[in-house]
Amino acid sequence: GGGTRRLEVPLAETKTILDLGREDTAQRITNYWAMAETEHSNRRDLAHFLIDSLQGRSSATYEVHTREIPSRSILCLKRNVDGQAGAWAFGKEFIALLRDHPLPRMDGIAGAVYCIWWGEVSDDSGGPLEWCRPVPDDQSESLAAGFPELSLRVEPAHREAFVNIGAGGETSSAQWPLITEALHSWGDEEEVQPCDLSIRITYLAPLPRTDDSTPDYDFAVPFQ
Repeated sequence: GGGTRRLEVPLAETKTILDLGREDTAQRITNYWAMAETEHSNRRDLAHFLIDSLQGRSSATYEVHTREIPSRSILCLKRNVDGQAGAWAFGKEFIALLRDHPLPRMDGIAGAVYCIWWGEVSDDSGGPLEWCRPVPDDQSESLAAGFPELSLRVEPAHREAFVNIGAGGETSSAQWPLITEALHSWGDEEEVQPCDLSIRITYLAPLPRTDDSTPDYDFAVPFQ
């Protein structure tokens, strides 16, 4: 006699699934299971990394690069979020704002949309997160007037160490400690210290996207 196989789904997700039709329900469960398998794989990698660290063995690391970011005006939205689901919903909300009110594009990495993680996001910690969209300095005041939901500030020039995930790269919050460790290890080797601008994810392809392609992004830590 074979045992019964179960798929455990959070209550909030279950409520959403129950409101869908048969085809949408099947697709929703497929997507949820794929996400669960990815999370499980990433948590396994994280566990191996921690075990190697505790036992004094080196783990596979990420290649770290550096870049100079100029001073820039940014429109931003900062908020505490409720776990990873809240972080995802917050990102979709910010991207929807950009879609409804297009802004002039700025060339290069200095014009890319990015999200600052001011703190850990988990069941016990809500960040906060801050989504940022650079805008031309000479238009910043007039553009900010059209976005009452957003605040305008200037981020100072700084140097960043970053790990590129690349288009089609797959990662999740379970891998972020590994990437952060690689960035901070680089800082120790170079004898530089992170500054107070905090770790961020920079989206190299323009947002919002016009298709369902996987985003091209990197993780960066500003250093002094």
